[in-house]
Formats: sequence, structure tokens, C-alpha cells
Amino acid sequence: MAKKPAPKPQPKQPVKTKQFKLEVNLSKFMQRGLLYVVLALLFVPFLISLFGKGEDNSISLTQFVTDIREERVKAVQVAGNELRVEYKDGANKVARKEDGQEALTVLKAANIDLGQTDIEVRNLSFGEMAWELILSILPIALMFILFMFFFRQARGAQDGMMGIGRSKAKLFVKGKQDTSFKDVGGMDEAKAELEEIVDFLRHPKKYTKVGARTPKGVLLVGPAGTGKTLLARAVAGEANVQFLSIAGSEFMEMLVGVGASRVRDLFAMAKKLAPSIIFIDEIDAIGRIRGQGGMGGHDEREQTLNQILVEMDGFTQNDNVIVMAATNRGDMLDPALVRPGRFDRRVMVNLPDLEERKYIISIHAKKKPFAKELNWDQVAKRTVGFSGADIENMLNEAAISIAREDRAEITMTDVEEASLKVKLGPSKKRLQDKLEREMTAYHEAGHAVIAHVSKYADPVHRISIVSRGRALGFTLTPPERDKLQTTKSELIDEIAVLLGGRAAEELIFNEQTGGASSDIDRATRIARAMVMEYGMSDLGPMNFTPQYESTNYSRSWAEPNKISDALQQKVDAEVQKFVAAGQKRAAELLVKYRKELDAVSKQLLELESLDGEEFALLMGMPKVKLASIAL
Repeated sequence: MAKKPAPKPQPKQPVKTKQFKLEVNLSKFMQRGLLYVVLALLFVPFLISLFGKGEDNSISLTQFVTDIREERVKAVQVAGNELRVEYKDGANKVARKEDGQEALTVLKAANIDLGQTDIEVRNLSFGEMAWELILSILPIALMFILFMFFFRQARGAQDGMMGIGRSKAKLFVKGKQDTSFKDVGGMDEAKAELEEIVDFLRHPKKYTKVGARTPKGVLLVGPAGTGKTLLARAVAGEANVQFLSIAGSEFMEMLVGVGASRVRDLFAMAKKLAPSIIFIDEIDAIGRIRGQGGMGGHDEREQTLNQILVEMDGFTQNDNVIVMAATNRGDMLDPALVRPGRFDRRVMVNLPDLEERKYIISIHAKKKPFAKELNWDQVAKRTVGFSGADIENMLNEAAISIAREDRAEITMTDVEEASLKVKLGPSKKRLQDKLEREMTAYHEAGHAVIAHVSKYADPVHRISIVSRGRALGFTLTPPERDKLQTTKSELIDEIAVLLGGRAAEELIFNEQTGGASSDIDRATRIARAMVMEYGMSDLGPMNFTPQYESTNYSRSWAEPNKISDALQQKVDAEVQKFVAAGQKRAAELLVKYRKELDAVSKQLLELESLDGEEFALLMGMPKVKLASIAL
């Protein structure tokens, strides 16, 4: 028996969303245009009556008869009770007769024989009478149309007010989701947790048969740009279910109760479409901790949050609806929202590590003409701290740069420049005098030299005195590896590197500039965290930050700092101790390596930028292994 031919694969259709159509916009445009036309036509008779009034063209019957006798009349047109007189000199007049009186009767009564004159007397034709009738009725008809238009607009506004509580969620149709886990770079742990959700949506009976409860919600927490929204769409694509997407801010309106109404409508829609996924992006817009601020307990945001809590509790075991939400402020969410039974899963979406960055780069590098000799491993190592969105933006900026310069391939130089543009902003050619450029060169050289000779500091990748953003120069020291935790020795070295610029200014110019303000700020923050949070000072392992009333999932509120004034003075003294030690160490090292400092500064003034290899050659030594100073 012959086999039936396999059906041809259908091309992927674009994702359909529930939104306003172009035809609706065109219809509104046509309605608005019709309104303007009607208004213009209504004003035409008024304008004619206002500006079209010239000399009065009405005459009496006596004058009409007199003009005929004086042979001044060329033709007469009878239009009802009007006698429209056309004169031989081109003038036009109108005389009026009485009702029921014939025009010929009027002339006969005046002893005028039309047979002896060349005057043409005729009645209006049917077409002319119809046209005049239309012109007389047109203003009334236009007024009626205008009235109906305003009536429909008022009715539509009323319907809009009645429908203001409807959900604004976008519906991504089942089977039309072409996003899968393969399109999500990295996040292997997060995807492993979400695969259970996908399996439940595909095979719910397998879980309900053994008494497993339906997962109510999944909270995706992580920094901005790490792919939380993309991950939620991938879950819907893998599970092949309906996907309702809405932002937290879309629930809010000026009218009280609208947000709660939209929540009810959204969950009702999801239940009808089950199995389905509700995705709420930036849920912290409505899910923040209640009881904070001066809005009181009955404001619109809290009502909306309460309705979400009620709806999630109202799910039955067979609803087959899962709520997914994304936020980068997980610590600010209300404890009632993130407790078990509402958001059962808390999936952390962190910045990608080295292998995950390689995978993300391979995804976004498709369809872009990169040079064959480009070292992708090196790119992945130099993008520590980049999110998936940052990597995509970096590669896109590299493609834009070659398109602008009409080049065919993207080189490593283009990628490096694009990464600097994403991280620090575009380069600027500011006009600086000789002294400012020299001070900037020594400042950046100070950072680089301290980083090179410090044991626990990260290696120097690039130094530049080309202005980017608000900085007159920069020294990049990206970490060689992804650090899950930081040691005390590394933090001490980092403070010394940050203060190396200020130390170089004081050593060479015996002066201080405002260019070190951001360095000082970062160094102070690190020292304060070491003392107040990490317990790395002589005060011991104590936390001096404001205390929180906490749950397993969220901080509900912050209490004032309860430490005494005397202990606060000790905390400040310890912070100052770390910063002062870093400054002293940087100054001592720069005195010791003054020759290398001058060489690096001189080369910067000539070339403006140095990469890591060029800098290492100028230092003339491998990275020195120095013991960290004990405080």
C-alpha cells in the first residue's frame, strides 16, 4: 500500500497579538475627516450670507413691468413665486409675485404683449427644481448628520468608560510562539527549574494523578537586561500554550478600582484560555511592600495588589494557569505576594558567566560579517559583567560602525570600541590644554601602575586619556574570572588602585583635582561595606546597617539604625582607616615605581591609548606578587 506523501512544512507565521488594527485607525481618520467636511459645508452658507452680500437685487413688480416696457429685459425665468429677471446689460434682479398668480397674468394685466417683444419667458426644468430642492434641504441634512456623529461619539465614550476595567494584556496565540530555550543564551540553572513548569503544562494529569499541586506562580528575579522576559516567552513556546503578557504599570489608572477590575478580567481570560501563562513584567510597580509611604491603606496600587493575591488564591487545582512575573527588585516585593502558595518558585536570573557569554555571543553574531581571525574566547573574557542585552548592543554597535564606514567585515578593534561605547559611552575629542592632558595621563597611569604591582588586583586591559561620557580618561581592569565572592585582600587592593590616580596627582604636581571624585566615592563605599556589612574590621563580625524585619523571601520594612553614637564614631573611624591605608599604600608604591609611572604617562600623551600588552612592556616586569597590607 502506497504511503501518503508527507505534508509540506508550513512556514512560520508571525506572532499574532491582540491589538488595534490598522483598519480601525483608518476608520477613525475617515470619521474625523468627515466631521471636518461637514463643518466646512455648514459654514459655507453662513460665509456666503456674511461676505457675499452685495447690492440688493430685489425689485418690485411695478419696476419689473416698467423695465419690460423700456425694453431693458432680455429674459425672465419663473421659479415658483420668483421672477428672475436677466437684463440686457448683464444685471440680474428678482421680483416676487403673489401665491397662485401666473406670470403671464401679471404681464397681461399691465397690457404687455410678449409676442411683440423678444423677451424669453420659461419655467424651471425638473432637474433645476430638484437641484434647488437639494440645496435647500442640504443644510438640514448636514445638521442631522453632525448630530448623529456627536451622538455616536458620546455613546462610544460611554462604552469606553464601561470598558476601562478590561485587561490590556497582549495575547500571543498558541502554536505561534517561535521562541524556545535554544534561543535563550546561558541560564542553564534557570532553564532547568522552568522545564518542570513546561512539563506540567504539557502533561498536567501526570502530576495531578499523584496529588501534586499546580504551581501557582514563578518569580524571575535578576538584573536588568539578563533575559527574564525572553525566558518567560521561551516557557510559553516550549509548552505550546497561550501567553498573556502585561506590564505592571498597565494596571494603574487615575480612577480608583480600575486596576483591580483589570486583574479580574485578566485572570478570567486566562482561565478561559487554559492551559495558559500570565506574564507580568516589572511586577514591583504594583507589588511593592504595603504600608510604606503616605498613600494610606486604600490607594489604587494596594487595591490592585490585593486583587492579584485574591485571584492567585482562587485558583482551583485544575485551572492549568501559571503566573510568571519578572522584577529586578525582588527585595522590595510584598511578603504576601511571594509566599508559598502564590509565587511558589523564585528563579534567579544572574549575569552570564564565561561559557554563557560565549553562547549568547554565538546567538547574536549570526548574520553579521565578522572577520575569521576574530578571537571569540577573548571577547567573552573581556565582557565580564555584561548582561545579554549589553552583549547584543555591543555587537550591534560594531555592525553599525562598519556600515557607517562602508567596510565589509567586523574586526576585533570594532568589537573593542563597541564594548567601550556600551560601558563608558562614545568617545569625545575635548579641547584640553597641555597641563590638563598631562594631569589626566598621570592620573590614569597611577591607577594602572598600582593595579599592575598589586597581588590581588585585576590586570590592566586598556588605558586611555580619550574622554568618554563625563570622564576625561579611563583605566579598564576587568576581572579575569567570574567572581562569586570577594576577599578582604582583593577589596584592600581595589581601594589602593582607585586612589592611585589621586596619589599620582599629589606626587607629580603637588596638587589635587576634582577628577578623582568618582574614585573616592567608590573607595569609600567599599570601605564602608567592609566595616558595616562584611565584618572585616577590628570591630568584629557585626552588621551596622539598618536592620530589617525579614521573611524568607523579602524584607518587609526597615528600622532605623539602632547603634549608639559612640559605636557610630568607631565605625566611621574604621572606614577612614581603610581609605587612609589605601591612599598611603598607593603613594608609597608610586614613589617606588616612579620611573615606570613617567614612562606610561609619556606614552599616553603620545598615543592617547594603550592596551594591556603595550602597558606590560612599558612596565618591564611581570605582575608583582606583593603581600596585602594587614590592617
